[in-house]
Amino acid sequence: MSTPVVTVKKICCIGAGYVGGPTCAVIALKCPHITVTIVDLNEARIAAWNSPNFELPIYEPGLEEVVRQARGKNLFFSTHVDQAIQEADLIFVSVNTPTKKAGIGAGFAADLNYVELATRQIARVATSSKIVVEKSTVPCRTAESMRTILEANSKPGVRFDILSNPEFLAEGTAIEDLFAPDRVLIGSLQSNEGLAACKALANVYGNWVPKERVLTVGLWSSELSKLAANAMLAQRISSVNALSAICEATGANIDEVAHAVGYDSRVGPKFLRASVGFGGSCFQKDILNLVYLSESLHLPEVAAYWRQVVDMNEYQKARFSRTVVDTLFNTITGKRLAVLGFAFKADTGDTRESASITLIRNFINERALVNVYDPKVEENQIWLDLQEALPSQTKESIQKSVKILPSALEACKGAEAVIIATEWKEFKEIDWQKVYDGMNKPAFVFDGRMIVDADKLRQIGFKVKTIGRGERV
Repeated sequence: MSTPVVTVKKICCIGAGYVGGPTCAVIALKCPHITVTIVDLNEARIAAWNSPNFELPIYEPGLEEVVRQARGKNLFFSTHVDQAIQEADLIFVSVNTPTKKAGIGAGFAADLNYVELATRQIARVATSSKIVVEKSTVPCRTAESMRTILEANSKPGVRFDILSNPEFLAEGTAIEDLFAPDRVLIGSLQSNEGLAACKALANVYGNWVPKERVLTVGLWSSELSKLAANAMLAQRISSVNALSAICEATGANIDEVAHAVGYDSRVGPKFLRASVGFGGSCFQKDILNLVYLSESLHLPEVAAYWRQVVDMNEYQKARFSRTVVDTLFNTITGKRLAVLGFAFKADTGDTRESASITLIRNFINERALVNVYDPKVEENQIWLDLQEALPSQTKESIQKSVKILPSALEACKGAEAVIIATEWKEFKEIDWQKVYDGMNKPAFVFDGRMIVDADKLRQIGFKVKTIGRGERV
């Protein structure tokens, strides 16, 4: 006998971060008949989501417009976690799953502490049956652990159906991705109850996502698909970055090589842009997760294969730092460098695993003085990231080496070199003549994102070094 499909009227999302916030805000906008409550224990974060002037805790193009349209109607942000759990038909678990810093699997495995705490809270509070959806990026078979916890702690007559619904959002285009996703992936147990829960969530997305774009698969396949997708995207970046090193050594141009390769319809042009290295909350974390999973399944060759993607990324950042030192006459001690961009990529304020952090750490270790400018990253976040990257130094000692400036022009004033670390559009449009006039000579530009017109800059008088191009300065 088939299990009846629940009509979802109330959704609770545990976790008001980069995934839960935008995802559930868009669900609320597209499903005005569903009440969506996003909960978080972080009072300051919820206060920011509720701020009267819409100073949201995360920057994402288009997000503010979505929240403006839905907040207070059917979209709510709250710290009352228990109440939201009790009232919901469907609960998204969208909490942080950082890489473990200590214990078994440190540096590789995902820390599932927050997922477990959220799961235990659902089991403790729920007085009616719920569909529980893991939205956080998690290792394979996490859903099984969640189910075990829920079933062991559930009240009589309360049942939980677990789904996996990984997000495939790219920061900077998350709202576009949510409005028109390539695919929505829902994993469930292949039992009657599991398939009915899967249909209930598919019906929510069906309010705006075409049916053929909603893919329903087994629970474990869904969990692994997310790790696999990020690993393969990161692999492309590391592949093109490995080729960029060959280009610099031979005089080839990585832009031309990538363009030629991308014309092959089997390869395609996306994610073939060389850079100083990938960052963000997902790529490195998910690959290391895959490495740990492979090792725990006694597949050392598979683990070593994926590990190399991260190793190549670290190599690219180290290589770029070394190029700066070598080009500036083999020493940057006491020299002022302007680092433009601190976010891991343009159109986001997220700094997790940003290449800039590694570059600035390397420059400080070489005793350089660093000016930093980013149009979106909060000053406080920059200090936090640099303190974490330089644990042996106090904030005060870091502040002797680093200044945070309010504009790109001010950051470049008096510098020996400009390092472009994030591809913000405004860095293409700076008045480079003004920058040159204010710098020490010879003035160098190191373009880690291939965004400036090197020939134009050379005409002004700059010495230019672009990643993946084999010209000599």
